[in-house]
Amino acid sequence: MFEFKMPKMGESISEATIISWTKNVGDYIEAEETLLEVATDKVDSEVHSPVSGTITEIRFQKDDVVEVGTILALIDAEGKQEPRSKSQEIITAKVESQPEVIKPSNIEFKQVKTNPDAYLSPLIISIAQKENLTLEEVQSIPGSGIDGRIQKSDVFNYLKNRKYPLQSKPITDSRQPTTFPKPKINFVEGKDRIVEMDRMRKMIADHMVYSKQTSPHVTSYLEVDVTNLVNWRNKNKDKFQEKYGEKLTFTPIFIDAVAKAIQDFPMINVSVDENKIIVHNDINIGMATALPTGNLIVSVVKKANEKDMISIAKEVNYLAESARNNKLKPEDIQGSTFTISNVGTFGSLMGTPIINQPEVAILALGIIKKRPEVITTEKGDEIAIRSMMFLSLSFDHRVVDGFLGGSFLKRVGDYLEQFDSNTKI
Repeated sequence: MFEFKMPKMGESISEATIISWTKNVGDYIEAEETLLEVATDKVDSEVHSPVSGTITEIRFQKDDVVEVGTILALIDAEGKQEPRSKSQEIITAKVESQPEVIKPSNIEFKQVKTNPDAYLSPLIISIAQKENLTLEEVQSIPGSGIDGRIQKSDVFNYLKNRKYPLQSKPITDSRQPTTFPKPKINFVEGKDRIVEMDRMRKMIADHMVYSKQTSPHVTSYLEVDVTNLVNWRNKNKDKFQEKYGEKLTFTPIFIDAVAKAIQDFPMINVSVDENKIIVHNDINIGMATALPTGNLIVSVVKKANEKDMISIAKEVNYLAESARNNKLKPEDIQGSTFTISNVGTFGSLMGTPIINQPEVAILALGIIKKRPEVITTEKGDEIAIRSMMFLSLSFDHRVVDGFLGGSFLKRVGDYLEQFDSNTKI
């Protein structure tokens, strides 16, 4: 009997949500045929059977969250097992090498009603430690996962309504309640309608709330003159398409400028781990992309500082196309160290983006608009029509102060304003 286990879908992914099974108990399946579809973070992936045989047992159902390495189903394989693909062998090897979950031992105890048998994943433990939750406080949170398992969203919902512990309770008027009641929502039957959040929207909501709770956000703004850049791109976009078979958008140019500025200010390319600052060597630029559903996903251009404009353009186009067609792989959305969001795509002048944890900064790029500006020429000050754009940088004030944030933002602006209009494609 072959034990079909949840495979490792990518680095740092410890669990996946079952979306659907393509087979039922009693069905026959061929080797390398899709058996089920799972969701990891914001990416849906097909999982193939490494053997041919009859399915005798399915242990988990739709919407169940399952850990990597857990047995999902049993398959009565006929004869010897079919040769597995190289990718399947790699996946299995990674699964078998998964370390055991280490439970917390240093969290303070309180007298509260708890469930001592509640399973706490490494992610839940991490959030609890950052939010200074006690072990028993975490174990008291009702879980919405399989068998009452505590999910990330359960912890965030608890934090939203959590009353301050006595020792850190803020000074308030004793006549006023210490927590605000949930506001009543007026719902008109027959006129208003309810739209259930899909899985991705729930994840985005949780991630945004977590980011705001984790990082004290500060946003700086800068206006830049990108006339030379715009003229160069308009002049060369058709040639670029003919020569490389790729579209030349503004995004590769923005990523190139950001990567160069990060090299000048490497302390913007960091993550915070309690009292430690982790400085990343690789510069992996995430780019926020809107999906047809209206949701947002961040795909990643890895080692952007090591790539030329042509390579970046090809990768940007591949990631954007994959996102639109729901074909992104788990590794396409992992490992970003800095993120950009082109809010100008939607006509926005500027934005105040929320940091993509565990990064410490995110850059929003506004719409490029032509308008009259005062410029200095050999003849003195003159009014000219220029292409102008706003940049806005949100940064984590725990580790990025105003000098670093402002200097980095200014350097990005300098690279965009001083773009060489003689650049060859």
